[in-house]
Amino acid sequence: MLQIAGIQPLSTVDWPGKLVLTVFCQGCPWACVYCQNHQILDPRTPGQVPWADVLDLLKKRVGLLDGVVFSGGEACRQAAPLLSAMQQVKDMGFAVGLHTAGAFPRVLETALNSNLVDWVGLDIKAPASSYPQVVGKAGGNRAWESLEILLEGAQRNLSSLFDYEVRLTVFPQMPFDPAEVVRTCAKMQVRTLVIQKAHSQGALPKFANTFTSWDAQYEKIKENLSQITDVKLLFR
Repeated sequence: MLQIAGIQPLSTVDWPGKLVLTVFCQGCPWACVYCQNHQILDPRTPGQVPWADVLDLLKKRVGLLDGVVFSGGEACRQAAPLLSAMQQVKDMGFAVGLHTAGAFPRVLETALNSNLVDWVGLDIKAPASSYPQVVGKAGGNRAWESLEILLEGAQRNLSSLFDYEVRLTVFPQMPFDPAEVVRTCAKMQVRTLVIQKAHSQGALPKFANTFTSWDAQYEKIKENLSQITDVKLLFR
């Protein structure tokens, strides 16, 4: 059964342009320095919301919601329960969205190949070599592999409603040049790259204390990245 840390019954921000219910799955293999959901990273913590309760709520929202987004934590950590939940949501007539950091490329590949997901928001954290400094563990190769899988899946589904976005979070004292990620995504023919500005709210105190002069730093990063014209950039 899917371990669920909590839900957002109505969200307008988790899937651009859609009204959705968001499911926050418990557990993540990584601990990003800027994570605002660190309370739900431990995979040993039992779920707080039964999946049956989510289904009951969805039955009341048929015709009112566009879809369901599975977020985290890292939703793909729970492979079999996640794929089963996606199928049930699809059977009810809802579209399915997925937030993932790409730590489990084979699960993403299965979801795409099985037509269980209609939209994916993939977070690329850093160049592969810098992942340990950002997420606390190795794993960059898996994330970039997930991006390749996502782009291949999007290419196969050009005539359908499938869509995706790739996201990079910029934050104080980054151990890499974000332009390297932007240029690599451009070479891979990513259509749109979302640049997300990290915030101190909800983050661990050690990270929150690095935000001195962050607004000015961010504006400089934004200015520099805007010079790269090989990929469409959106700033959030």
